Amino acid sequence: MNTQNPTRAETCVIACAEAWRDNGEVLASPMGTIPSIGARLARLTFSPALLLTNGDALLVGPDGVTEGWLPYRQHLSMVTGGKRHVMMGASQIDRFGNQNISCIGDWQRPARQLLGVRGAPVNTLNNPTSYWVPKHSARVFVERVDMVCGVGYDSAAAAGPSATRFHRIPRVVSNLGVFDFATPDRSMRLASLHPGVTVEEVRESTGFALTVPDDVPYTREPTADELRLIREELDPRGTRDREVPA
Repeated sequence: MNTQNPTRAETCVIACAEAWRDNGEVLASPMGTIPSIGARLARLTFSPALLLTNGDALLVGPDGVTEGWLPYRQHLSMVTGGKRHVMMGASQIDRFGNQNISCIGDWQRPARQLLGVRGAPVNTLNNPTSYWVPKHSARVFVERVDMVCGVGYDSAAAAGPSATRFHRIPRVVSNLGVFDFATPDRSMRLASLHPGVTVEEVRESTGFALTVPDDVPYTREPTADELRLIREELDPRGTRDREVPA
């Protein structure tokens, strides 16, 4: 096995995988290369009950071998029943976890048209929703999103009990660190720094005031066995490094 130190991408894989720790038998829906590797790694190690999908109509194992049938109606049932944990991307995300993937600028006359709202509201109001941001910057981490697609803690609270009942954002992972909302007002907190990153670097790359504890830990690095799985079985072609360059 290659014994060199873990790359930033490999640390990000671990940070994403940890989102599914102790989730039990839920459907992991990762969006992005590194979250996908992370979900498969979690299944192979500390979350063996995790369900993986090929994105179509099948349940698959970490190696892609078919394990069962997952028709769309059953998929939707898992979503609305809280039996899925999705990790989405974000073109913008704000201090309370509101996510935007629809447009940049005024909705009636946007400067940039993006993916559209898609399933973000249903995801965030019915099952745990984490986020993956491969390029942490103040253009992504903004004071207020231009349009709410994924519902944040303040928006859910404003909508009332029907919105807050199942709403949960376990974590946000970026190429700089891990973030959560474990604060009294449910605003974003720096939970861990990836090795080699400083608090100042995170603050300079964030468009709002983060809650930063006095003692910020580092994101855990992969074990020797996890590195072997990442490098030899899950991503031998190194596609992770295209998303987060070494």
